[in-house]
Amino acid sequence: MQDAGSRRLALLTGVFLLVRVATALVVAQPGYTDAYYYVDVADRFAHGAGLSADFVWNPLELGTLPIVSHKFWMPLATVLQGTGIAALGPLLGEFRAAQAAIVLVAAFVPAATYLCVRALGASDRAALLGAVVVGLGGLFAPAWVSLDGFAPAAFLGALFFLFYRSAAAGSVPAGLGAGLLVGLLYLARAEAALFGLALVALALRTPSRRAGLAAAFVALAIGGAWLARNASVGMPSDLLARAALLVRYEDFFALRSPTLDAFLASPGDALAAKGGALVANTVTFGFAFALLLVLPLGRGMRDLWSRLEVRAWALLGLAIFAAQSLVWTLHSTRGSYFHSLAAFFPFGVAIAMAGGERMLATRRPAVANVWALGTAVLVAALSVGALAQWDLSFNGGARVRAAAVDAIPDGPFLAIDAAAWRWLSGRSVLVTPADGLDVAACVLATAQARSIVLEEAHFRAYDDLYRGVARPAWLGAPIERGPVKIFPVTGALDLRCTQ
Repeated sequence: MQDAGSRRLALLTGVFLLVRVATALVVAQPGYTDAYYYVDVADRFAHGAGLSADFVWNPLELGTLPIVSHKFWMPLATVLQGTGIAALGPLLGEFRAAQAAIVLVAAFVPAATYLCVRALGASDRAALLGAVVVGLGGLFAPAWVSLDGFAPAAFLGALFFLFYRSAAAGSVPAGLGAGLLVGLLYLARAEAALFGLALVALALRTPSRRAGLAAAFVALAIGGAWLARNASVGMPSDLLARAALLVRYEDFFALRSPTLDAFLASPGDALAAKGGALVANTVTFGFAFALLLVLPLGRGMRDLWSRLEVRAWALLGLAIFAAQSLVWTLHSTRGSYFHSLAAFFPFGVAIAMAGGERMLATRRPAVANVWALGTAVLVAALSVGALAQWDLSFNGGARVRAAAVDAIPDGPFLAIDAAAWRWLSGRSVLVTPADGLDVAACVLATAQARSIVLEEAHFRAYDDLYRGVARPAWLGAPIERGPVKIFPVTGALDLRCTQ
């Protein structure tokens, strides 16, 4: 019986490894800022430069190039991709080698989901359906092969809830494993620090006290090591302000720091943004769980509420939903909350499979078959749609940017998405500060950059320059490549930036 289970897990892993390779045909370049950042630094990491960057994606990391990286992002995705580049780069090229490391992790997520469903007492059939749902991915289909932390977070999250179940029963080895997984989750996503609350809950219960203390020790050791690293390299003093006090999202990319006074000056806008985030993130949750799974998920939580790991899943999920929506509000609606959901998705699907099986237990087998088939078809349709949307959103834009690279004057330059332009051009790039052209001139002079690249999507302070309404004397006439406009520096800039 154990051999049959092992073969089933191996088969699931093999099948979904092939599925991931197929979806990787669509995700053929990093696509968006986070992924570009991770792989840019991973390439340097693989070649012995450590966690450093020769570009500036945000004023948080402004300094003399190369700079210490990951003062905002967490390092796990970069380290995984760097390992892939070091091992397979000469064979596959940097992008595909980095992606191979992520694909390999993603291939194990369906098998981990299968184990979660079985651990909740559901049938083998329900576990297979859960593995298929997570393997196809739905909205996560492109995310599982993107150069990001989705797949690692999903795998670590699924394993965490499995280990947590045994730790709750008093197993110290399982507690050590749970602590290790919380530490690694934190290195994947900063908000995963909240998973430490679940370890505190273990330590407060007599049956699991030793397991909880062991888990907390390991998690704190990992998290503390990363925080010590950050302290040693000098963390930005306005990091919290840039996370929580944004009036407009583009203020995140301004050289000036967001302030509490400015945030409180428009309380109506702040409240509206938080209300909008609550609604938007609720919708994101519903679509992430393919709508059909929301009701069985609720039934599963109700019927399995006595299990500590199910309560941990629900309460941690609620805590991160609230933190994302009410604290990191503007970040959450631009992808941060969707990123957070990856760690909850496999075990959430497992709860939904257990709940769905209980809901259908008194129904005719044909009804259960229709539900299972409908769920699989809906998730498959969402997966195809998500891949198509990814292609529409990112592949075309990358081609437009790549076509403009040869027109950019030699030397460093400024652009709105510095990480993307660094990958595409192979040159040092600094973000166009959202403050406007005066500050941009300052950054240009300090970095000895020779041009500003504006795209159709740009910060509002550059509207007049992009539309040709006004141009400072130190910038020459634009070189146009479709919607991309390149403004060479033609005048002297005797300025220095100060923060």
